[in-house]
Amino acid sequence: MKLIAEGPNRYRIARQPGMKVDAVVFVSPALVGYLYEDKALEQLAHAAQLPGVVDPVIGMPDIHEGFGLPIGGVMACAADGVISAGAVGMDINCGVRLIRSDLSARDFDKPLLRQIMKKIEEDVPTGVGKKGRHKGITRKIFEKVVHTGAKGIIEEGFGDLRDLECIEEGGFLEGADLGAVSSEAINRGSVQLGTLGGGNHFIELQEVADLYDQTLAAAFGLFQGQLTVMIHTGSRGFGHQICTDYSKSLVAAAEKYKINLPSKGLACAPVDSREGKMYYAAMACAVNFAFANRQIIMHDLIQAFSEVLGKPPDSLGMRIVYDVAHNIAKWEKHRGARLLVHRKGATRALPAGHPDNPPVYARMGHPALIPGSMGTASYILVGTSKAKETFFSVNHGAGRTLSRSAASKSITREQFEESMGEVLYNSRNYRELVDEAPLAYKDIEEVVNTLVALDFTKKVARLRPLAVIKGKD
Repeated sequence: MKLIAEGPNRYRIARQPGMKVDAVVFVSPALVGYLYEDKALEQLAHAAQLPGVVDPVIGMPDIHEGFGLPIGGVMACAADGVISAGAVGMDINCGVRLIRSDLSARDFDKPLLRQIMKKIEEDVPTGVGKKGRHKGITRKIFEKVVHTGAKGIIEEGFGDLRDLECIEEGGFLEGADLGAVSSEAINRGSVQLGTLGGGNHFIELQEVADLYDQTLAAAFGLFQGQLTVMIHTGSRGFGHQICTDYSKSLVAAAEKYKINLPSKGLACAPVDSREGKMYYAAMACAVNFAFANRQIIMHDLIQAFSEVLGKPPDSLGMRIVYDVAHNIAKWEKHRGARLLVHRKGATRALPAGHPDNPPVYARMGHPALIPGSMGTASYILVGTSKAKETFFSVNHGAGRTLSRSAASKSITREQFEESMGEVLYNSRNYRELVDEAPLAYKDIEEVVNTLVALDFTKKVARLRPLAVIKGKD
């Protein structure tokens, strides 16, 4: 794949046979080398061959190889285009939620942090395949939740309806239909609400270390030295099974509609076809599940803080700042047209005054949450009007440089412990976490600054990790 430099931090893939539109990657010179270490560029070029794709297909600074569309990929399709499960991802609506507090991080020494971590782990099951602590309740309300999202779970006592003002899409994606979901997916999902999962998912206790824009920070409820909590998880086995099911069935659909697939990972169907509508309906169920999942986890960890600190939950000032989706396809208006925007490992970032902002953030633009790797800083940004080039999308994290297996084989205990520094983590065996070590990821500062330099985003705050909770794969 040949890259053509088209300006600062912007590269275009030279047109390959079959490409209907351009493929553009936004990376800094320091990040370009990573593009040649996997098949991410090839996957972008493949996406540019699909019917109805809108110019251009986009790679974010954290781009790396995935299944179908690369992680860190954005693909918009016209109404007469296609929808692809591989352009959304396995963990549908994997996303991040940030919780602010009235608490000062300096009041939390390591023994207290350990105590809170232990209580959160008791209340929020972590690891692959774990069942929710509220499974007796959530199994009964499962169908309601997948059709109503965060609102449905709040109505069952998990939070406040005001939380919906600070969740992408109001915590609910229209068009969900459980009839489009397999029984296997339903069986997996109905017992997993309120669970964290494994892999790169985490709950992290953080300190607001730097403020870059005092006015925006105040509007987001942030202050210097504040204790915050970040939740990173998605639709668990429910969304994974939905993606698995449709990644297979859409191969046959593509053949039926005479779509020439450049790779099976981009199996797709016309948006307005029966198969396309069924995948969207199933995906929307997983999107709503994930919003509800993060809502339950937030409720449970606030209760954990309350119990450990011996204070009423309402006295802690723990409220949602924002919740963003990373893996999703949804209808949005861009360039005067209604487009189906697939974001896979990418975050929506609407600028000030954009009509799709939630009312609470209409004047300043909603927060875009960018988690770093375990042990490194996370960022709160806002998008600018110039981000229209990316369909108002930004990166979703740092982006991997090593596969999980490569990280496990090459990173030593000494390297892992040095990279974590003073950050607490919830495992005595480093082998359980080493595949998520900072050394397996790109430099978050370089990744974030790539879009800041283009004036696509603006920094609001930098969050320093204090303690991180992860689950076993």
